[in-house]
Amino acid sequence: MKVNVHAVNFTVDKKLVDFVQERMDKLEKYYDRVVSSDIFMKVEKTSEKENKIVEIKINVPGDDFLVKKQCKTFEEAVEQSAESLERLLVKRKEKLRTHI
Repeated sequence: MKVNVHAVNFTVDKKLVDFVQERMDKLEKYYDRVVSSDIFMKVEKTSEKENKIVEIKINVPGDDFLVKKQCKTFEEAVEQSAESLERLLVKRKEKLRTHI
């Protein structure tokens, strides 16, 4: 799967990009038709500790899925987003099976 990481207002390090790529690759075992994904990472300027925002947009034939999470770390936000996407992709796969 093609993974595009976009860091908004900061520079992302290689370790984080590798983590994101690895986590996104795991999604393919739930639904193998994922075309690409765009990951947007932002740091919100607030006094709160949970100021890291991750938005993941996944392109599958005929549809797009968008998940947004806000956490203390980017890793945690990516993990939570990926778990949500896993559920969405499993639902989509089951829905397609019932139509066939």
